[in-house]
Amino acid sequence: MDVSFLGGPHPQRGVGVVAPFDFALDRELWRWVPDEVSLHLTRTPFVPVEVSLDLARLVSEHETLAEAVRALSAAEPEVLAYACTSGSFVGGTAGERAMCEAMTREGGGIHSVTTSGALLEALAELDVRRIALVTPYTWSVTQSLEEYLQEAGVRVVGRAYLGLTRHIWKVPYRDVADMARRAVLGDGNGPAEALFISCTNLPTYDVIPQLEAELRMPVISANQVTMWSALRRVGTRAVGPYQALIDPAARPGAEPLAPPLPPAVAAPPETPLGPPAETPGLPGVPGGELTGLPEGPPPPAESEGGWTT
Repeated sequence: MDVSFLGGPHPQRGVGVVAPFDFALDRELWRWVPDEVSLHLTRTPFVPVEVSLDLARLVSEHETLAEAVRALSAAEPEVLAYACTSGSFVGGTAGERAMCEAMTREGGGIHSVTTSGALLEALAELDVRRIALVTPYTWSVTQSLEEYLQEAGVRVVGRAYLGLTRHIWKVPYRDVADMARRAVLGDGNGPAEALFISCTNLPTYDVIPQLEAELRMPVISANQVTMWSALRRVGTRAVGPYQALIDPAARPGAEPLAPPLPPAVAAPPETPLGPPAETPGLPGVPGGELTGLPEGPPPPAESEGGWTT
């Protein structure tokens, strides 16, 4: 069959993604991406270190980022995204900015974002300064994330963490939802305005709408904010039904949709006023009235740590 009349595929737009060597959720990232955009992923070199602050530092070194960006340059992406939360918050807000600058410089001026930078951007978009926090990390890594947020003026008022150092992508939605419910109970310093689920290796896509409906607050996740921020840079929107960050109509306080107007009903034709028409008589019924008739009836894993709130 000759398909030359189709003129070839539509022009492709690309997002270059740098992920840690152990990243396992490529498929989840794609779920936020509209049809006209492609993801070009590359991974940092393997290092024999479990999930920890040491690993976060190793996978975010500027030399490592430079090599990854060079590997992506052949695909000519329009934006670069570093998809790792811990790797982008371990150096604080200054470290995160330096990472973006290093990627942009190596990419020849292409705009760059990181997961932790996208997190702050998303919180500003939602006008949130008090959050509940869910992480799969150990306490030391979770604490480092809290310090990063505090430096940016965001207060963590509740938390839950798993204490994992490996196999984070195997955590089921059930455990993520249980942690979220514990985190929003808070630490006695007031309610949270939103919930953040950290780590790009933690599955979250399908659980976000469920938790937003149950907790009555915006729920954002590492992979979600990364794709949302990167796609904004190329002038398009992430795909995520019933997710407050992506759909402003799903945010608390949004104006409800107006109910549809009822279909127009034609008015009955006007009857000219005048004397009532005479009723012809019926056989055997005086005056045409029926008499003598009876009256009718009346008118909704694996762990090495534990819950912490």
